Amino acid sequence: MLTKILAATALFALTMSAASAATVSRAYSYFPVTGGTLEEIEQELLKFGPKVESSGQRHPGATRMKFSMRIRYKEEPGRCEIVKADVSVKATVILPKWRQPKGVDNDVRLFWDTLRADIKRHEESHIIIAKNHARALEEKLVTIVAPDCKQAAERSKATMAQVLARLEKAQDYFDRVESVNFESRMVRLMLYRLQQTKARDRAAKTN
Repeated sequence: MLTKILAATALFALTMSAASAATVSRAYSYFPVTGGTLEEIEQELLKFGPKVESSGQRHPGATRMKFSMRIRYKEEPGRCEIVKADVSVKATVILPKWRQPKGVDNDVRLFWDTLRADIKRHEESHIIIAKNHARALEEKLVTIVAPDCKQAAERSKATMAQVLARLEKAQDYFDRVESVNFESRMVRLMLYRLQQTKARDRAAKTN
């Protein structure tokens, strides 16, 4: 099995621009994978998977995210508050696409279908974690009150940095848990898919 493959790590960037409130947009890109055996597929993923700059390693999938923010201030003499904060997440999900050679064993196809679905689920989970933190950032930003808007802006930057630091820790923790449970999860999912396939075959024979 793919014992060398670790769960992908989401990458983050932060920009300031107009955005809608705690929304997520997704785009998908794919890299080709060939090979007719589990070992060959593993080598392809390790060779051509997206590279994470922080570790220099390649992964079977990755999600790159960009946070965009719009803040509205209300200023009065001696007081400035943030009355509205909209945060959005733009995610680019990178996934493998298998170019299946002829004559591949059913077991290999079963494994690939299971792995592909698990990689996509993993990356979608990264996006959900990011969206939850984007909402938390919005909620914290609208509590900021300062003597002037310059100080309010400085506090908003500090708040943003705190939330993004917590987000990074949450994503890292999720990756660690997923990596530890990878093999047992794959076995469980493959057994379930195999049972579903056999059940469909039995139903087709009776009909």
